Amino acid sequence: MFRTALRNVLAHKARLMMTVLAVMLGVSFVVGTLVFTNTLSNALQNSSAKGFDHVDVAVTAEAQESKGNQLARTPELTDELLERSAEVPGAASAIGVVQGFTAIADKDGDLVGGGFQSQGGNYWGTKDERYPLVDGHAPKGENQVLIDSETAKRTGYKVGDTVRLSIDGPVLKPTVVGIFTTDDGNVAAGGSLALFDTATAQKLFGKAGTYDEIDVRAAAGTSEDQLKAALDKALPKDKVETITGGELADDQAEMISSSMSGLKQGMLVFAGISLFVGTFIIANTFTMLVAQRTKELALLRAVGASRRQVTRSVLIEAFVVGAVAGTAGLLAGIGIGAGLRSLMGALDATVPDGPLVISSGTVATALGVGVVITMLAAWLPGRRAAKIPPVAAMSSLHAQATTKSLVLRNTLGALFSAAGVAVVLAATGMDGSSGQAPMGIGAVLLIIGVFILTPLLSRPLIAAATPVMRIFGVSGKLARQNSVRNPRRTAATASALMIGLTLITGMTVMAGSLQQGIDKMASSALRADYVVSMANGNYLSTDVDRTLRELDGVTATSPLRNAPSRIGGETEYLTGVDGSSITQLTELPVDSGAFEVGGGKVVVDDETAKSKGWRAGSTFTVHYEDGKSDKLTVAGVYEGNEMIRGIMIDNRTLTPHLEEPADMQVMVKTADGTSEATKDRLEKALGNNPAIAVQDKKDISNEIAQMFTLILNMVYGLLAMAVIVAVLGVINTLAMSVFERSQEIGMLRAVGLDRKGIKRMVRLESLVISLFGGVLGLGLGVFFGWAAGELLAAKMPTYELILPWTRMGVFLLLAAVVGVLAALWPARRAARLNMLAAIKSE
Repeated sequence: MFRTALRNVLAHKARLMMTVLAVMLGVSFVVGTLVFTNTLSNALQNSSAKGFDHVDVAVTAEAQESKGNQLARTPELTDELLERSAEVPGAASAIGVVQGFTAIADKDGDLVGGGFQSQGGNYWGTKDERYPLVDGHAPKGENQVLIDSETAKRTGYKVGDTVRLSIDGPVLKPTVVGIFTTDDGNVAAGGSLALFDTATAQKLFGKAGTYDEIDVRAAAGTSEDQLKAALDKALPKDKVETITGGELADDQAEMISSSMSGLKQGMLVFAGISLFVGTFIIANTFTMLVAQRTKELALLRAVGASRRQVTRSVLIEAFVVGAVAGTAGLLAGIGIGAGLRSLMGALDATVPDGPLVISSGTVATALGVGVVITMLAAWLPGRRAAKIPPVAAMSSLHAQATTKSLVLRNTLGALFSAAGVAVVLAATGMDGSSGQAPMGIGAVLLIIGVFILTPLLSRPLIAAATPVMRIFGVSGKLARQNSVRNPRRTAATASALMIGLTLITGMTVMAGSLQQGIDKMASSALRADYVVSMANGNYLSTDVDRTLRELDGVTATSPLRNAPSRIGGETEYLTGVDGSSITQLTELPVDSGAFEVGGGKVVVDDETAKSKGWRAGSTFTVHYEDGKSDKLTVAGVYEGNEMIRGIMIDNRTLTPHLEEPADMQVMVKTADGTSEATKDRLEKALGNNPAIAVQDKKDISNEIAQMFTLILNMVYGLLAMAVIVAVLGVINTLAMSVFERSQEIGMLRAVGLDRKGIKRMVRLESLVISLFGGVLGLGLGVFFGWAAGELLAAKMPTYELILPWTRMGVFLLLAAVVGVLAALWPARRAARLNMLAAIKSE
């Protein structure tokens, strides 16, 4: 039986090639994902570990907890603690580290790095081993700065140049006095690093006389653990905590691995979809191969082969195919992983140098997935073939599915579909977070149910195309009949395309509806013409509001000032606003009371009011950052949204209690409204600062929706793999259908149907099957898009279902193109059949 199975594999090379290709594509995507993410993670971890080479023990401030009505106050790392750390037995040196956001503009005025990766810090002196100088000298004073060599290379800055940079809003113009090298992970990932002398860094980052961290080097002969023990003994335990350089590197590696896991899981989901689609093709292929060899298998049964041996022979074929596909997928996946890393470099997403990581787990996964998926898909056809009695197989009585099996299949499909719809509908009535899992379960049940019902659905849906098919005469009529002749095969082929289009359509419906909801939210909640904020989300200097307030043409401004407080023993954040102008800048529906902010009067969003049991007229005591308290009155309750929510208090009441006031953003109303000229005037007044974003309502909407657009584009690209696999499935089905109907095609040629008619018949059959899968995919996609939107609508009142008819038309056209392209080779093969040889074939 083993030799028989191997001969069958070799005897059907062309037919099995499509199956190998389908499995290979899915496996290569899995392997490419693992290779790429492992390589990137390994490179980042190695680069990060180098950054801790000069740290044996790090001393940081001990995190404090808020107690009662007192806010936690983080202890400061002072010069006294720095000196005590340096004098600990076993310590060779101690460096005080100051760091914070520092945006550098290139020579064109654009922000260097990725915003969050634009960092600044202090240079300790000529013996600072962390940042070896390659040119220039150490900085001294506010007008001198060092920049890293990678930033210098990207921007063209050199020693002596003036560079424009910003810490929290106002533009500084120091001179580059030196360039240094660094193993800093942010720089390796494409960010930038600027260094000042310690006193300047402390002043710029608002940490006068204090440090963010103290890095201690061990003397020769002292281990990290020994130094840590000595520091723990010498320093106050209630103010600081210590951690070794090795632990820092391990924590950083774990954080990098954790951050990479999301990317890896997302890519593996789409790889799984490709494999899932490929499973249909494999099952379809083996079903047809087994059907074509029914008499051969019956003869084996007649001469003594058992059912188990017949099933085993089919599984052996599947094993060989899976092993070959897994090996090919492994090699292709390694190429994909290397290609993705090169692509990131081409897109200016800097990746640290490092070897391509091909782990034993990746190799085992490739072979395991290839073999297991193929054997699982082949098991049912093999088992079904083994159960056919030899006499029945030889007389072809087995060809038609029994009424009992069809009734069982349709009943099972109906139950799965009904359960899926019920669970999805139930999930739409839940809260956004609690409804996600039920909706996912319901979606899986519904897709399984529709897949099981697809043979039943194929007849009425394909029959709907009859009027169009008549236009093509005999070829059209034959194509329609052929497409419903074997509903199970048609269903398996169409389902592969259905799954891909379901996901694409669902995501498109959600993205379009979400964009519409965000646009409505921005236009309805904001009266301000512009919102000014830091490009990376950091706090703005209060100088920004003062500058804008004094600008000609600006009629109203209000900074949004975030501050922690304690209310009822819990930490709550207050949002400071300009009480006299906030109503000119926002338009928030008021549920009760009045939108009045000033003195001791505040307004509260509906969710906070509900959680606290407040309503208009309620009073509460707030404990500020400086320890003082005040009694406030809720003047009104407004409907919050994703852009504006929280407890709004007048800045004149809040600011005196803040040690370092800073704004999240500044809302601006101008006399001339929004225009390019007005925007340019605001940006110019702020020094054309690359770190500051001046945005109108449309800019805000686009920025919020940008993440979803990026995800959608990634989905389109990744699901292209599933569509390619679906194309292979259509080609495979048609090719085997042509082989199966060789005698019939020969007869059609003999009675007068020319080669063009044969080609047209096969192409129309492919087109009908593809459009059938496309219609099912669009229908399911719209349903899932609507259901997921209902979950979002609970959190976003402005959400509105938008059906992207144009894109949906493009998707249906794509399905048609898939059908036409997939039919090219099978149609040509059918037309080239020798009619006499075909008529004589069995």
